[in-house]
Amino acid sequence: MKLLNEIDVPLVERLIVSQFPQWGHLPIRRIEPNGWDNRTFRLGEDMSIRLPSAQGYAAQVEKEFRWLHRLAPHLPLAIPTPLEMGVGDAGFPWGWSVNRWIEGQTADLADKDDLPNIAHALADFLNALYRIPAADGPLAGEHNHFRGGPLDTYDNETRLAIEALDGRIDTVAATEMWDAALSSTWKSEPVWVHGDVSASNMLVRDGRLVAVIDFGICGVGDPACDLTIAWTFFSGNSREVFHNAISLGEDVWARARGWALWKALITVAGAEGTNPAHATTAARVLGDILIDEA
Repeated sequence: MKLLNEIDVPLVERLIVSQFPQWGHLPIRRIEPNGWDNRTFRLGEDMSIRLPSAQGYAAQVEKEFRWLHRLAPHLPLAIPTPLEMGVGDAGFPWGWSVNRWIEGQTADLADKDDLPNIAHALADFLNALYRIPAADGPLAGEHNHFRGGPLDTYDNETRLAIEALDGRIDTVAATEMWDAALSSTWKSEPVWVHGDVSASNMLVRDGRLVAVIDFGICGVGDPACDLTIAWTFFSGNSREVFHNAISLGEDVWARARGWALWKALITVAGAEGTNPAHATTAARVLGDILIDEA
């Protein structure tokens, strides 16, 4: 997917001045590190601006604007509050949003001693999310890369990655784990899923989890996709706390491991030549998945 590279402060200033002139006097500064799907800027002290980085992410703006107000009252932690939705203009082709600013730092910067409490708070948040009525929510599909959809969507891709890594990983263990993940499906009513639960989408303050952000690939379906953070971020005690606090069965955890396995495999197999650092991180996660029995 081709990203739009020229999303900078002057562009954002033009958009704000032309569409929301009441905020045209406020300073705008780019937030670092930035995300992949969106570019984020701070507007004054109390607001943020999010702009999709490619056409494939543009539909996320309207989806968040439509649903986040309905989800927020049911959740124990803060989530983004959309204030306004802009339109393509001033050299930017897609819709974009102004949201209320949430103070905090991403969870990857948290003290390790705080991770068990963060894990428990995240589990409470997800349990609450899964209880929200989801009958009219957007079913998992292309709009959110099938997060919450059937795991076998990625069957061929996963098996090709296992084959490509033959001799470097335990391909028998990986195949058995993948087969186990595919052996069950979500048989209950679809639930809301965040779709991208990661350390960079969790905000902490004073050692506590205070917000979960970036619902761009949310949808409704199987919650297994949200549990991959057990391997991609948590470990040891924090992983155990998270596992024990999530009110879901072991079949869901098997599929969660499958989601984590798929992502780690394709990253290690595909990113070594283009992003060695990313591939190295994924390799560590992959090794953890293949030996852990949480």
